[in-house]
Amino acid sequence: MRALVIWSGALAGLMMILVGGLIPSALIIPGLNPPSQILNLPSTWQVPSLLLSALVCGPRAAVIASVAYISIGLFHLPVFHGGGSFSYLGTPSFGYLTGFIPAAWLTGRLAQRIYINDLLYLTLCACAGVVTLQLWGMVYLIIGSAIGNWPDSLPELLFSYSFAPLPAQITLCPSVGILSLGLRQILFIE
Repeated sequence: MRALVIWSGALAGLMMILVGGLIPSALIIPGLNPPSQILNLPSTWQVPSLLLSALVCGPRAAVIASVAYISIGLFHLPVFHGGGSFSYLGTPSFGYLTGFIPAAWLTGRLAQRIYINDLLYLTLCACAGVVTLQLWGMVYLIIGSAIGNWPDSLPELLFSYSFAPLPAQITLCPSVGILSLGLRQILFIE
């Protein structure tokens, strides 16, 4: 029975990551005129979907979903931001994709602790996942830059792939916390 729960959670997590990559993120600012009320963020719901699956389904299901997502993208299905295939291994963003795995595991593990149905704690778990993902990607950039994989300088790569998307990803963490709290209560996760 437990294996069925893990695999169904992994499948749900994979679907959330795939669909989350298609949905651009935005922030609604109340009090402004309707056209200027929406602030588009330079991110998709891909990373928040990963974090949501880890918070709701647990670390095993989220890691399986992450590995499945990376595998699907490497086998010529264009699910990554820049497409997909084995050539994606040589891009600077591949380190962030591999960072999905430790981020999913850490976020899921933290969500199994004692304060599991606390909104602030779930939001902090999501933030920890984002930080893990960013650190993993930065290490990949540093190693790739040191061996001369990319023509851009390391500061340019760090800005483009880490520092520029980080505020948008952190901004979405409270939404992930709210959604995960609601889903955990609906699914009776304790």
